Amino acid sequence: MNKFTRYIVVAAVTAGVLFLLWYFQNIVGYVLSAVVLSFLGKPIMHGLSKIRLKNNHLPRALCAAIAVAAIWGVFILFFYFFIPLIIGQLDEMGNIGTDRIAAVFNEPLAKLDAFARKNITSDPNFSLSASFHQELEKVFNVSHITEIFGSLASIVKSLAVALFAVTFITFFFLKEDGLFFSFVVLLVPQRYEENITRALKSVNQLLVRYFVGIFSDMLCILTILTLGLSLIVGLPIKLAMLIGLIAGVLNVVPYVGPLVACCLGLLMGLMSSMGAGAEFAPLAIKMLCVFLATQVIDAAFLQPYIYSNSIKAHPLEIFLVILTAGSVAGIIGMLVAIPTYTILRVFAKEFLNNLRVVQKLTERM
Repeated sequence: MNKFTRYIVVAAVTAGVLFLLWYFQNIVGYVLSAVVLSFLGKPIMHGLSKIRLKNNHLPRALCAAIAVAAIWGVFILFFYFFIPLIIGQLDEMGNIGTDRIAAVFNEPLAKLDAFARKNITSDPNFSLSASFHQELEKVFNVSHITEIFGSLASIVKSLAVALFAVTFITFFFLKEDGLFFSFVVLLVPQRYEENITRALKSVNQLLVRYFVGIFSDMLCILTILTLGLSLIVGLPIKLAMLIGLIAGVLNVVPYVGPLVACCLGLLMGLMSSMGAGAEFAPLAIKMLCVFLATQVIDAAFLQPYIYSNSIKAHPLEIFLVILTAGSVAGIIGMLVAIPTYTILRVFAKEFLNNLRVVQKLTERM
C-alpha cells in the first residue's frame, strides 16, 4: 500500500468513526458522563479498598456499588435541599410583579432618558423606561413556563433512561479499573500500545485530581457566598444558599460564569428586598462586595491551586488556553478547555517529546 492510499484509508476510517460518534451521540454522552462520574468515584474506591474484614479486602463490586450510591446520594441531597428553594424563589419572583420591579428603576431610568434626549437623540418618544418594562414583561411571561413544562413527560422519560445508563456504565468503570481506557487501546496499532497505555494512565491520574478539585471549588464558593450573603448582607439563609449554589455551578465556566452568577445573584437579592422593604443601593453595594471578595479568594487561592496542581500547568498557560478555547467554541469550549488541554499535553509528551516546545510545556508533568 503506497502512501497516498494509506492516507485515503486513514481519512475514510476517521470519517467513519466521527460519523458513528455523531449518530450515536446519546450513547457517547452516557459514556462520557460515566467517565466523569468514575473520576469522582475513584477516591471513594481508593478509600474503600483499604478497609479489611477478617484480613480480606472488600470485593471491588461492593466498593463500586457503594461509590455509585455515594455519588448519587450527593445528587439526591442536592435536589432535596435546593429544588424547593428554587421553586420558592420562583414563586416569590412571580408574586412581585413587573410593576414593582420597574418602579425601583424608574428614577434612574428617568434621569438616563433626560440625558439621552439632551445629548444623544432628539426623538421625543425615546424612553428607556418603556423598553425596560417591555423586556420585563417578556422575561416574566407565564407562557414561557408553560412551554418549558409542555414536554415534561418526554423529558422525564429521557432522563430516566439516561440515569439508568450512566449509573450502569459508571458501576463497571469503577469495578473494572481501566475498562474505558482498554477500549481506547484497542483502537490504536499494537506497536503504540505501550505508549498509549502509559499516556492514558497519566491522563487518568490528572483528570481525577482535576474533577475532584473542581467539585471542591464549587463547594468552597457555595460556602463562602452563603456565609457572606447571610451574615454580612443579611439575606435569608435559604436565599443565600441558593445564590451560592448558582455561583458555585456557574464558576465552572471560567471568567464568564462568575460574572453571570453575580448578575443573577444581584437580581435575586434585590427582588427579595422589594418584599422586605430594604434599601436598594446599600444592599446592592454589600452584595457586590461579597461577590468581589469571593472571586478574589477564588482567583488568588482556590483556582491556582486546583488548576496548577491538579493538571501541573502554569496559571498563565491555563489562562491563554481558556481564552483560545472560548474564542473558538464559546462557552462549551471554555468548559472543556482544561481537560482537553491536559489530554493533549500528556499525549504530546509521550509521542512528540523530541520537540523543544513540547518539552517546555510538559516539564512540570
